[in-house]
Amino acid sequence: MKIRVGSRGSKLAIAQAQIFLESVKEKHKEFEYEIKIIKTTGDKIQDVSLDKIGDKGVFVKEIEESLIEGTIDLAVHSMKDMPSAIPEELMFSAIPKREDPRDALILNYGRKGLDELPMGAVIATGSKRREYQLLRYRPDIKIVPIRGNIDTRIRKMYEQNLDGLVIAAAGLNRLKIKSDIKQNIILLDEELMLPAPAQGALGLEIRKNDKELDDVLRLVEDYESAVQIRAEREFLKEIDGGCHLPIGALCKVEGENILLVGLLGNEDGKILVKRKIEGKAEDAEMLGIKLARIIKGEMPK
Repeated sequence: MKIRVGSRGSKLAIAQAQIFLESVKEKHKEFEYEIKIIKTTGDKIQDVSLDKIGDKGVFVKEIEESLIEGTIDLAVHSMKDMPSAIPEELMFSAIPKREDPRDALILNYGRKGLDELPMGAVIATGSKRREYQLLRYRPDIKIVPIRGNIDTRIRKMYEQNLDGLVIAAAGLNRLKIKSDIKQNIILLDEELMLPAPAQGALGLEIRKNDKELDDVLRLVEDYESAVQIRAEREFLKEIDGGCHLPIGALCKVEGENILLVGLLGNEDGKILVKRKIEGKAEDAEMLGIKLARIIKGEMPK
């Protein structure tokens, strides 16, 4: 069984696809794959912030078109890049085990934490969610935008003498970058920095009629990760805010129960509403919707 797999061309996209696909091969010995690199709009336009060039779909549209056309059989995405709705011809298959969902702060000049940063320190991030949560903790910090792959962002931090950079911990782990600059990385607790919905998870997108491939991929489904993603994605879908609003969500699973925390802010970050809800894991989607409605109900009209 040879599968044509679509992926963005960054080191991270290829690495996470390969890590996942090798795990499938361990369970399904006859499984073979070929990775096809597909350049997306988000990859082509590097000098404009995401909320200016479109919505989350800028990183997946061309890959989804290839999937629908049949030139690839499987797309491996970072789930946090996925829009809340996908084309009707497509579906998500299994949810493999999630990487660390937290954000990481890479600090320059040998500093060990946020509290060691001087007044007016300059931190880079391209995310409103990260920017506004950081400013809530340290209003004196100056935030500057940044785009590019992980290596590029780290290089820019040093070249531009920035004090720090916020990035997803999952990417650092998958590229094994943490071990190289370990002394400069701190993981941000979700109390300070709630991650993006589905951050650290992979989205395995296939055609709806491809039952054979779906059956193969289901062998690597991780129950806890699947519950988390169902809750967080439904929260995102009900919020319906795209890249233009700061949105965060994190679900924790404890046996048959879950705790879901959600965050929504307005465009300038002056208002951030953060609430949580508890319930049964089997009701993950319903709880995601309910929490989103609670939070939206508290936002000023």
